[in-house]
Amino acid sequence: MSRTQPGIEQHPDLLELRADYERATATNRGQAIEAMALLTGVYLAASPWIAGFNALLGFNALSTIAVNNLIAGIAYALLMGGVGRGFERTHSKAWAAAVIALWTIISPWCVAGDVGTWRTITNNVIVGVIGLALALAAAATRPGRARTQGPDMSHAPGPMRHG
Repeated sequence: MSRTQPGIEQHPDLLELRADYERATATNRGQAIEAMALLTGVYLAASPWIAGFNALLGFNALSTIAVNNLIAGIAYALLMGGVGRGFERTHSKAWAAAVIALWTIISPWCVAGDVGTWRTITNNVIVGVIGLALALAAAATRPGRARTQGPDMSHAPGPMRHG
């Protein structure tokens, strides 16, 4: 009778790593980063109407930057708002959010139409820098060394083999 081996998902080291990430994201710092990032994404999505882009731009130009900010804001909020629930993917989600934040900074010069006004540039650069800082802070969230089972042997030499 063959015995089936448990999958990698049940490996003790992986389970411990997930628990460490859960503890790291459950801290006040982790929750504050997630909350501020979620608000940043929601603001980015609504910013064309909050900042009043339509006061300076025609309807066609407004639609390109408005749609850009709407999509980027929703994507950023979804990525960063879910950081605490995807512990093993926290790092990649944060880096994807950083790319969206960088796009937010340069988008007034890249999207179609004459959208590079003082209001759109100022709004997108400020929101992009804040979003980038929060994404990098989330990417830097690492589990602490909560292990007290023995000395750190990560720098110890491997087993010696005698030939």
